[in-house]
Amino acid sequence: MTWLLAITTMSAFAQQATVTGPDSFLKVNVSVKQGIPVYSVTYKDKTILEDSPLGFVANVGDFSRDMTFTGQKENKIDKTYTQDRIKQSQIHYQANELTCTFTNKEKKNINIIFRVSNNDIAFRYEMPKYGDTGSIVIEKETTGFDFPSFTTTFLCPQSDAMIGWKRTKPSYEEEYKADAPMNVRSQYGHGYTFPCLFHVGENGWALISETGVDSKYCGSHLSDATADGLYTLAFPMPEENNGNGTASPGLALPGSTPWRTITVGENLKPIVETTIPWDVVEPLYPTEHTYKMGRGTWSWILWQDGSINFDDQKKYVDLAAAMGYEYVLIDNWWDINIGRERMKDFIDYAHSKNVDVFLWYSSSGYWNDIVQGPTNYMDNPIIRKKEMKWLHNIGVKGIKVDFFGGDKQETMRLYEAILSDADDNGLMVIFHGCTLPRGWERMYPNYVGSEAVLASENLIFQQHFCDEEAFNACLHPFIRNTIGCMEFGGTFLNKRLNRNNDGGSIRKTTDVFQLATAVLFQNPIQNFALAPNNLTDAPQVCLDFMKQVPTTWDETRFIDGYPGKYVVLARRHADKWYIAGINAQKEPLKLKLNLSMFNKGDKITFYNDDKKLNPCAEKITMKKSKEITIMIQPKGGVVLMK
Repeated sequence: MTWLLAITTMSAFAQQATVTGPDSFLKVNVSVKQGIPVYSVTYKDKTILEDSPLGFVANVGDFSRDMTFTGQKENKIDKTYTQDRIKQSQIHYQANELTCTFTNKEKKNINIIFRVSNNDIAFRYEMPKYGDTGSIVIEKETTGFDFPSFTTTFLCPQSDAMIGWKRTKPSYEEEYKADAPMNVRSQYGHGYTFPCLFHVGENGWALISETGVDSKYCGSHLSDATADGLYTLAFPMPEENNGNGTASPGLALPGSTPWRTITVGENLKPIVETTIPWDVVEPLYPTEHTYKMGRGTWSWILWQDGSINFDDQKKYVDLAAAMGYEYVLIDNWWDINIGRERMKDFIDYAHSKNVDVFLWYSSSGYWNDIVQGPTNYMDNPIIRKKEMKWLHNIGVKGIKVDFFGGDKQETMRLYEAILSDADDNGLMVIFHGCTLPRGWERMYPNYVGSEAVLASENLIFQQHFCDEEAFNACLHPFIRNTIGCMEFGGTFLNKRLNRNNDGGSIRKTTDVFQLATAVLFQNPIQNFALAPNNLTDAPQVCLDFMKQVPTTWDETRFIDGYPGKYVVLARRHADKWYIAGINAQKEPLKLKLNLSMFNKGDKITFYNDDKKLNPCAEKITMKKSKEITIMIQPKGGVVLMK
């Protein structure tokens, strides 16, 4: 808190308000100290955040200092909603709401709204009209998160702008460091991408992110920490998207910022199970279409660019049909190597096999050097609408749009425009090489997933990522995937990651590990990394599992785990439970699990690695205690299925 001591005292006393969650364990204190709005967070009376600054500087005034606390009001939030495409289908959100009004020295007001549920905090700024002023530009936010000095971190660094493949970064694909101290500079010196996980010693855990970002704001991230453990909200770098668009967001008045979220718990269960990204947002438009989630195949992940031709794509349609999958995804260069004229014939073939089609597009345009086609269709509204109408007319069900490279408001506006135009034509949308989804599953009815993670393609490109696969996979359920869909594109059954299963990167994880990730990684349309050769060279027990695994879930429960070491999750689809676990450690992991979702006498299928690390499945009967002891091999996995 020493950052506060350097500020000249502006008032003789601090004005304060407090809001707690319904069970009173999670508490937020809001006050003005030395003219600066601040808040602090405790859970069960243990400090999670020390006094942390609030406010922003805008073209209409400074709302970060010389502020006075001038009012407050309270409200209760109690709503239920149904949502597909996330970790839970039926949600009951209850929170206590506190609205604090602050006035700057020019007598201009802002409201800061806090919603506090049992384990989640969401807050945002609301601005009225200031006289005849009808718009505002937020030049910077001073929103901060000041952790105790003993806190350790699990963070992904924000990359430099305009680096990487064809100058397409940042795209949320950097490597995490686990249990790192706060006083270490981030890899590139630009802070960290959301979500950000913090272990506050014995006091608990906190996950910070944001939600509700649409065309009216930019995407934000966290700065590096000061020496005192203070992180502040950071806007995009001016260099992102080749310098196009402003780094500072602008919006109409009255208006509001996105919600910033903090999920808190004495253990990791609230982190993994949180629904706060969707609790505080609402659908932005209705749809007249019914979108079908499901599983897909895609050739590019193993067979790469050379497979984007009519004959190879037919093989992947046949694979999808053999597996009972709903989709095939055709990646870049289809416009050249298959051609628009033949695409209708291809889609007719796929439909004859009861398989629907997704097609890849570049986001295109003036912010990178991508040549993979189709290019220059998604960034122009006139061309985009014409293209989407054509896609609808030939029977395409969805698109995958790639290579965005920035978080500016201009880029967020493009995401929203693509989604809106796609829905007009009954098309689902996957984003790749992209930003983090921020409540989008609820906001946009045709949104079905984003990459925004060091995903499966990296396993193909470098052996290093295969060596680190288990470690990274044990991070995602606690961090990236807990706040939004994750289009990872994994579950390999090839031992070697190339077309012929005889060269390239060597997979270091077991087959059952791969099966477990099909459950652990949540995305409503899963394009699995299976290949036609797997129909004959993969163990039948694996194929049988992959034929039935669902992609949408009605309930998710955290069972056990520690980020980067191991994880066990339970997910329910209808009345069927899947319990999946993986181990990234060097030694076998023995766990005693209490599986309360099962009943005495239930017949459970248990997938495990045998002594030679080959996959096996056996039937076990659940005992009265509902406890089971399992052993997970290093870089291995387990799945229990009822």
